[in-house]
Amino acid sequence: MDTIFAFISGISGGDGSTLMVSACVFLSAAAFAFGIMAIMNIRFAVKRRAAEIGTVAKSGDEDPRSLRYASKVAAQRLIDYTTKNYSADKNPGETKELRRRMLQAGFLDQRAPAYFFLARAAAAIALGLASFFVMPMILRPESNMLWPAILLGGVFGYFVPNIYLSRRIAGRQVEHRAGFPDFMDLLVVCADAGLSMEAALDRVGRELSDAYRSLSANVHMATLEMRAGRTLSETLDHLADRLGLEEARSFATLLQQSEKLGSSLTEALRVYSDDMRHKRLSRAEEKAYSLPAKLSVPLTLCVFPVVIIVIMLPIYVKLKLGAY
Repeated sequence: MDTIFAFISGISGGDGSTLMVSACVFLSAAAFAFGIMAIMNIRFAVKRRAAEIGTVAKSGDEDPRSLRYASKVAAQRLIDYTTKNYSADKNPGETKELRRRMLQAGFLDQRAPAYFFLARAAAAIALGLASFFVMPMILRPESNMLWPAILLGGVFGYFVPNIYLSRRIAGRQVEHRAGFPDFMDLLVVCADAGLSMEAALDRVGRELSDAYRSLSANVHMATLEMRAGRTLSETLDHLADRLGLEEARSFATLLQQSEKLGSSLTEALRVYSDDMRHKRLSRAEEKAYSLPAKLSVPLTLCVFPVVIIVIMLPIYVKLKLGAY
């Protein structure tokens, strides 16, 4: 320490005590300033975290004067109005059929029919406006086809959601029809193992989740309905409505009759499973036998003209050369 003091005294010209006091005062002030800054940073961090927690807790309470809040309220009112006007009480036949198709397409929300009608109106307006802006660039100025084209675009947009819904239902029914025989085979195995119908449906639904996701989801919903207190007959009826297959409806009727008559469910399932396998084989054979008839049209339009040209071209060339 004496060596350091002597070194500082030599640098400062002998007045080492004054320099040491100045350095200590500077270091004390710096330490005090850094301490105050650290305390203030900690307090600011705590306040910021508390404010974030309050913001997350009140995220659902938005400012009523904001445009986002007004848009949400308007959209919710429009959905509620559409749901009310297209409810099953006012339009029982049409809404029930639409609700059935929504279930078959995988839309399980109660407001799905309202969304469907809103999508249909929005698609009609959007395609009508698109035709209004695009058709003048395609048609000639003196053409009178502008308004018919706009009307045609609106009509097409009106039917676009219906087309999409039909294609979605068809795609899901193909998956259900392909997986239903496997579903029956696994159900027979579970029934032979002594499982109850609820446990068998739960096990089969989990086994089919990798190969047939839609079918597995519907079977899982059936098990949840049974756990909620619905009877086996009601659960199978709802399963058949969601699947949209005649095989599922026949399966529900078979189990209902077996339960009422007191016959063996395992034997009934085994017989129906064999019938499902035969039906799947019959559908495959039917597709194979109908393939030549389906190939006749592309062969006639694409292959036969080329064959005729290849055959007739040398004769045509010889006739032309013989004429000269």
